[in-house]
Amino acid sequence: MEIRRRVSVERNRLHFAAAHMATFAGECEPLHGHNYQLIIELEGELDDDSWVWDFGDLKRATKAIADELDHRFLLQRESRVLKIVEFADAWEVSFNERTFRFPKSDVAVLPIDNTTAERLAEWVGNRLWDYLQPKATAALRGLTVGVDEMPGQAGWFSVMAEPRVLS
Repeated sequence: MEIRRRVSVERNRLHFAAAHMATFAGECEPLHGHNYQLIIELEGELDDDSWVWDFGDLKRATKAIADELDHRFLLQRESRVLKIVEFADAWEVSFNERTFRFPKSDVAVLPIDNTTAERLAEWVGNRLWDYLQPKATAALRGLTVGVDEMPGQAGWFSVMAEPRVLS
């Protein structure tokens, strides 16, 4: 019998409002925004205190990441479709005849190719995994992140740890 333990934190304070324009099939959506909500599930073994992870710490770490995106334009820096130019004080983003110029202070520059919910979940997940790994007092098995663009519409990303070899 396999035993799996996990904790989850979601929504409530784990949210951000942001603008973006995703690309698909060589086209670009109009500039628009979402009130994103985050769903985090962390799977692992119990530590000496019988916890997978402290809920408060997991919420604080996730909220800090969400706060980096809150009230920003999400710029997919690695886009294969958008023309992106960096200026000293702004980012200019163009697609065909449309050009937008955003003050740098209003932009969250992300090393992703598209601002889909799936890519945002991956970016949040990798940031959170990097935070959790060095702090783990028991083996972490995996992390799943959901980015909810609107009720009933979410993109997901999971990362699984290398299996532990028991002696």
